[in-house]
Amino acid sequence: MSGDVPGRLILLFAVGCGLAVATLYYNQPMLAVIGAGLGASAPSVAWVPTLTQLGYALGILLLAPLGDRHDRRGVIALKGLALVAALLAAGTAPSITVLALASLAVGVFATLAQDIVPAAATMAADANRGRVVGKVMTGLLLGILLSRVISGVVAAQWGWRVMFLAAGVSIALLVAVAWRQLPSFEATTDLPYGALLRSLGELWLEHPALRRATLAQGLLALAFGAFWSTLAVFLQGAPFHLGSAAAGAYGLAGAAGALAAPLAGRSADSGGPEGVTRIGAAVVTLSFALLFVFPWVSGTAYLWILGASAIGFDFGLQGTLIAHQTIIYGLDPAARSRLNAVLFVGMFVAMALGSMLGSALLAAFGWMGVVGVMAVASLLALAVRLWGGQRVGARTARAV
Repeated sequence: MSGDVPGRLILLFAVGCGLAVATLYYNQPMLAVIGAGLGASAPSVAWVPTLTQLGYALGILLLAPLGDRHDRRGVIALKGLALVAALLAAGTAPSITVLALASLAVGVFATLAQDIVPAAATMAADANRGRVVGKVMTGLLLGILLSRVISGVVAAQWGWRVMFLAAGVSIALLVAVAWRQLPSFEATTDLPYGALLRSLGELWLEHPALRRATLAQGLLALAFGAFWSTLAVFLQGAPFHLGSAAAGAYGLAGAAGALAAPLAGRSADSGGPEGVTRIGAAVVTLSFALLFVFPWVSGTAYLWILGASAIGFDFGLQGTLIAHQTIIYGLDPAARSRLNAVLFVGMFVAMALGSMLGSALLAAFGWMGVVGVMAVASLLALAVRLWGGQRVGARTARAV
């Protein structure tokens, strides 16, 4: 099926990814509002984003490999309908326990985004795959970042329940359009379900490049999760005293990072993805290091620094992700859904860990504890990419 992907399908892929993945992040700027509305404590409310991220990792692990085994068009439609049901359950939840369980289901079925990206990669010609994936990922990344802006404003104006219900309507519309517009996709394997899941471990052991990509992207995701799961609570306290809309607005600043997707895709096609991963990880590290100035600047100045950091680390993180996807999609064309599953399971498990770790550090050590873990995690990701690049260079030298 590889070839030139029509522009209308690239747009559909991008919008679909954005709407699906946005459902994972709507809750983050609304946590304080949700807690007040349901009479829940801060530790209880913290389980909402944590279970959402863990659900996403679980859904990728158990469901994303089905894209290699079945027609992706049907898989996308079924997951979309299940996601609508989960969002409606979240919007009508009578207690924090029900909301947490609904959030877990939202995470599981939001993985339809991880069926859309391999579908786009399958339709693209080899020489243009990075560019096509980059364009589709621009939609996904804008969904991640703008979701916080939208949900922060909606929660402040109309309440958090309206946000979940509106999200359900958006996914229902997506399913209807996708069913009419997407072509059918041939299965690339006839492995039974159990063998399909076991093959994830086999791919992990077989491809060192997959292991390096997953570890590095996971470390960056840990830092990302720590930042966004604590920002709303941090801004609500002294010296800022800002609400959910302000926390969500930082998603708008970070949306500039979505520009990294097409740039990274073109760079990966022309010059190779290894250099892109190292540059991206370095940008993330420097962006988080900038946040250490908190004790020495005024509250107003620090708000601007937060915005600059959000732009920088989102730009670096998303560029690194595109380069890592370009690397793994070239390892085994018949296993793209499973390779993608391994990468994103690692990424979202780490993001959930970052959410839990960030909340614990904020409570125990304040904001500087959160900044510390973000800086260390991103620095380790850079070390993984530099170490991997040196190994690749050494093998090339020995071959010559």
